[in-house]
Amino acid sequence: MSLADTHLRQVLAAMAGPAARPREDQLAAVAALVEQQARVLVVQATGWGKSAVYWAATSALRATGKGPTLIVSPLLALMRDQVDAAARGGLRAATINSTNLDDWDSVFDAIAADRLDVLLVSPERLGNPGFARRLPQLLATTGLVVIDEAHCISDWGFDFRPDYQRLSKTLLGIAAGTSVLATTATANQRVTEDIARQLGPDTQTFRGSLARSSLRLAVVPGLGPLERLAWVADALDTFAGSGIVYALTVAETERLAGFLQSCGFEVAAYHGGLETAARQHVEDALRRNALKAVVATSALGMGYDKPDLAFCIHVGSPSSPVAYYQQVGRAGRALDDAVAVLLPAETDERIWAYFATAGVPDERRVGQILGALAGGAQGLVALENATGIRRGRLEGLLKILAVEEVVQREGPAWALTGQPWTFDAQRWQALGAVRQREAGLMRAFAAGQGCLMRFLQEALDDPAPSDCGRCSVCTGRLPAPGAQPGAARVEAARAYARGQDVVIEPRKLWPTGGARKGRITGCGEGRALAFADDPGWADALLPLFAAVDAEAPEPVLDGVVAVLGRWRRSWGTRPVAVVPMPSATHPRLVASVAAHVAQVGRLQLVDALRLAGPLPDADLASGAKVAALNRALALQPGIDVPQGPLLLVADRYRSGWAVTVAAALLREAGAGAVLPLVLHQAP
Repeated sequence: MSLADTHLRQVLAAMAGPAARPREDQLAAVAALVEQQARVLVVQATGWGKSAVYWAATSALRATGKGPTLIVSPLLALMRDQVDAAARGGLRAATINSTNLDDWDSVFDAIAADRLDVLLVSPERLGNPGFARRLPQLLATTGLVVIDEAHCISDWGFDFRPDYQRLSKTLLGIAAGTSVLATTATANQRVTEDIARQLGPDTQTFRGSLARSSLRLAVVPGLGPLERLAWVADALDTFAGSGIVYALTVAETERLAGFLQSCGFEVAAYHGGLETAARQHVEDALRRNALKAVVATSALGMGYDKPDLAFCIHVGSPSSPVAYYQQVGRAGRALDDAVAVLLPAETDERIWAYFATAGVPDERRVGQILGALAGGAQGLVALENATGIRRGRLEGLLKILAVEEVVQREGPAWALTGQPWTFDAQRWQALGAVRQREAGLMRAFAAGQGCLMRFLQEALDDPAPSDCGRCSVCTGRLPAPGAQPGAARVEAARAYARGQDVVIEPRKLWPTGGARKGRITGCGEGRALAFADDPGWADALLPLFAAVDAEAPEPVLDGVVAVLGRWRRSWGTRPVAVVPMPSATHPRLVASVAAHVAQVGRLQLVDALRLAGPLPDADLASGAKVAALNRALALQPGIDVPQGPLLLVADRYRSGWAVTVAAALLREAGAGAVLPLVLHQAP
């Protein structure tokens, strides 16, 4: 028996039991890594056993005296699972990431003393100066480099991450004699070829069928926002076991989890905004079946290991069949039957469009950044003020430029490297075309145009697609609760959604360099009728904002009064007047809400503010936006502003700077605290 065969069988027995037997491609991949020090790409379905390949190869290479394995892994949840899996395979593993800085020295000491078999890092570590200084020494002793979830290395991958491009410039540039393995379950032919090209001309690719015989796929079309919430609740009443409910936004995970909890289900929300300890607690609770479901964004996706996950429900469609396949792949890994249901949403395409363009550099803005840095290194705040680019967009562009080695970190500042930058229009246009094609495929999938499993196989260029005979298209049957949830649950969803307080936290500090400085006082905590794609109010507010300016309908006015009724319990002093916020697009709407609030609350209505100029672009950085708002907003000439607390009524709240500048004007005119009351708060 060969060394590769021996170690693969040992690892499989430790991880899956003594009856486990190697697959032919598993053995061939391990042999190539161990005996040929080859570069290997494995594209196989979730649950096939890709991790067994790198654990077995690590075990065999370590037995021959090779150094530890370096695994690049994209998610903390995945790394935690991999550390545990390595231990089950008899390997000593540790991780270096942004949450365990205090452990870095001890981990590197263990590597130097040859006491560690596996080191897991995130791709973002490759751009960290502290880690980058240690990387050459680490690579000099590494026996195997593993790129897990390797579709992220490709521009064409559904979850492309710029930091993964560092791999081709650093890890993949290591000397011959070090084995390299890339693995993924979600690569179509274009992505597979791109990964293989980056690995090198002699890459050995092992690709198999991506069909999942344990999954029963279903699509339930035509549900409204409240019906989708109700459908999930009814489904949890009938589905066996525990599972994951995916939503497209953080706001939706929190809202849906809250509703399901109000229905009596043990569920938790999970997204990238949670602290590491909180995320780990939720992961562990789901693994123990202490939760019926986790309501998650894609942050709980790649590699999360719960073999008995019984169902996966999507509230809203991912942007591509490939992304959808990756997420439903969490279910049914060790079960003969698991359910995966898609509930398409009318807002899907708008969300797809946002994410499709979020990672594409804007040539004009990049020019602004490079121009601002031409005079020397600048910190993030100074760069934001110099360019007028909002913080999140600025950080994303800097990351892309850093990966392309056009800029670099110098302590807390950014500086030019001297490397020229050219906008690759052809590359980004091609990527846009791919994203549009993927969106079209997802529309067709959601419409149920043929066997759902076959559709996913074809989207991933599976070499042997076939009808599954199990999905809702093949059988003509939907899982309970069927095509429609119960009416009582729909009304419960409406009552829950409309009964939630949307709290608006006030801005704390003025941007540097402006006329107003330091801490912001006087703009108090506010309330919004709705947040993001609020299912309780979407049917009322979306048409209202889309139409020509009109007065607010009665349900919206009643909703605002209900918000005030809950909010007033926390007021220290009752407001004395209502002030409408100037609106360039919906002045009648704002005026009608302000007048109704004043009438119901028996408060003075004071038209104290006016537009003295154009409002700023929503995408501007904070400093530039506040400067423009200082020019655009003004007090009405000769107005007498009441001296007590004021309710400031606005149509929409995005960055919060318009309301904050308006509140400052009112305070400077003698008002007390200013409390924002808005119809809709954007995420």
